[in-house]
Amino acid sequence: MVPVKSTVAATERFAEVYVDYELASPPPHPGSGWTRFVRISDTHSRLFPVPDGDVLLHAGDLSSWGHPSQVDLTLKWLQKLGHPAKIVIGGNHDLCLDAKLGQGNQVLSLEDSSLEAIRKKLKSKELFKANVHYLQHESVTITTSEGKTWSIFGSPSAPQYARGAFQYGSEDEARTIYQQIPLGIDILLTHTPPHFILDKTRRGKNAGCPYLAARMQDLEQCRLHVFGHIHEAWGADITDEGVRRVSVNAAVDYRGSRAIIVDLRNDTK
Repeated sequence: MVPVKSTVAATERFAEVYVDYELASPPPHPGSGWTRFVRISDTHSRLFPVPDGDVLLHAGDLSSWGHPSQVDLTLKWLQKLGHPAKIVIGGNHDLCLDAKLGQGNQVLSLEDSSLEAIRKKLKSKELFKANVHYLQHESVTITTSEGKTWSIFGSPSAPQYARGAFQYGSEDEARTIYQQIPLGIDILLTHTPPHFILDKTRRGKNAGCPYLAARMQDLEQCRLHVFGHIHEAWGADITDEGVRRVSVNAAVDYRGSRAIIVDLRNDTK
């Protein structure tokens, strides 16, 4: 098992990140004073092995083609996982979750009742009892068994690309969306990467959002940013100087990639 390298001495590190480990024997939890975050994204109706942890973060694209039954399959899988907190956002593939796309027959040739049912489930007592929290341009605060509180904001949005959900096509739209992120947030989930951070496509294009990247400069307390969308850019990066932050492209649906483990110190400033 190989952690992502950091230039800071082990005794001073605020995070340990694991991208390469044996699924049957993941690295042990670091113990008291730490919170283990397990990150996935772009599961596209497929089920993957997921190691245990304190918090599971899913950064969108729950479904293959946005059908309610595909989203429901993923939600049922998440309900069964044993993480004490599971935080989920949508993505551009999750067409049925975006109410702005219009009536059902304009999106997926479905009855409106089918779309309404899956959207209601996202905020249902059933999911709440299973510790699943769906975020759509909103925040949630969780408290671990050690009493550590983390504030988390989630946004499913991404730049316009073909037909898709939660997409924006202008600078004004993008800035309006990302200005909703509270300055004091600890953890951020977005579907799109920020520009130039784990966002390079197969063709060598940096496809992340520049307006999200600009907003990230304001979020000095954000210690963990999780996203996906660009499958081939799966991986993690640690910034030790200036703003201390772990950035993770958690897209697991790509050539042997897996859930990425991030252990954060509870006393990180």
